[in-house]
Amino acid sequence: MTNSQPAGDRSPHASGSPRTSRSRPAPESPHGLRSQQIGSGTPASRQAGLTSKVQLRAASPDAVLAVIPHMLGFYPSRSLVVLGIGEQHRVMVTFRYDLPEPDDDELAADIAQHAEYVLSRERIGSALLVGYGSEQLALPVLTQTAAQLGGHGIHLQEVLRADGGRYWSLFCEDPECCPQEGRRYDPGSHPAAAAMTRAGLAAHPDREALARTIQRSAGTADMIARATEQARLRLTRMVDADEVVGARDPRLRATRVGRKEVQRAIRLYRSGGSIRSVGQLAWLAVLLADIRVRDDAWARMDPAHRADHGRLWTDVVRGAATEYAPAPASLLAFTAWQAGNGALATVAIDRALAADPGYSMALLLSSAIQAALPPAAARMPMTPAAVAASYATPPARDVRSRRVPRRRAPRSARKARAARGSASGQGGSGGQRAARHDHA
Repeated sequence: MTNSQPAGDRSPHASGSPRTSRSRPAPESPHGLRSQQIGSGTPASRQAGLTSKVQLRAASPDAVLAVIPHMLGFYPSRSLVVLGIGEQHRVMVTFRYDLPEPDDDELAADIAQHAEYVLSRERIGSALLVGYGSEQLALPVLTQTAAQLGGHGIHLQEVLRADGGRYWSLFCEDPECCPQEGRRYDPGSHPAAAAMTRAGLAAHPDREALARTIQRSAGTADMIARATEQARLRLTRMVDADEVVGARDPRLRATRVGRKEVQRAIRLYRSGGSIRSVGQLAWLAVLLADIRVRDDAWARMDPAHRADHGRLWTDVVRGAATEYAPAPASLLAFTAWQAGNGALATVAIDRALAADPGYSMALLLSSAIQAALPPAAARMPMTPAAVAASYATPPARDVRSRRVPRRRAPRSARKARAARGSASGQGGSGGQRAARHDHA
């Protein structure tokens, strides 16, 4: 089965562009943070751990640097990380940009404007910046972003640069506290990192390691290919049989079977189970290529079960042949976004678009995530009943020429496709060059 533009792509779409400002006065901020506190309890998800558990109250820079990888899900490099700090010093939003080349002032300005736009939109009045990389690479973006935020009344608690196991504070000029060669830090051995890991917020070595968690296991390519071909033949026989008897919609029975199979898998994972059969995972991936099946699954993504749904779609993505990855990868991106795991959502979107650059659901989710819309915006598109009604087969005058209507993607999806700045996300505005942007 081939994918047409998904009629069910109803994800929130980012509207507007980051506001620009010509004036960039220097920020006025106190020096340093002195301690770090993590609330009690085990978070149900990465987002719950960030917004309601993690507090930065006078935290030392090395504690902040130890916590950031666990907020993102991986240890950043060549990055700008922005922490938006709310009331009671809680981290309300965390997002990361790839650093541009030192001479790319335009992209650096786009990053600064986008960071200010996100924080202002969410009414977050305080922030902390960390640039990971050499002085030549990180300072241009750090200084532009600090000036942009300070110029719009956003209080900067600290601005740090980290590189090679050392960090520097842009607010500290005391050589005893902040020597010219920087201060050593070890994020992996800090007590704050251990507390985050115990709370269920582990950090992968880098972004590529996170991406590998949704790739197929080594040595399984041939098994997946065989299982996929068997699944395709099984589905084709089902459709052909209905065509022979003159069914008005020869694919309708296959769609019904697909819905039942996927619903059964959802119930299994919600009960704590899992699927290990390569054949069954390939079968689910093939069934999900029918957007009516995919949309029914999407409508069932209750955030109360986001962790179980994440396990399910991770397994299906890992068991899917490349051409059948877009649907389960997009569903994984949606559930990761619901859980506040923007980095996983982004790598899942990358996986979907690598297989089909025009896949509308992935493009819409990319627009929402790259706009740093909060997980609260990740609502189910419709109820399962509404999804079924939207695909109800109308009367056909000529059964022989009956075709399932191909619906155009929403206008927002077409705009997102036209404006997409890069294959891995957008950190600026419009259709200009873009920095990869992860939102946690």
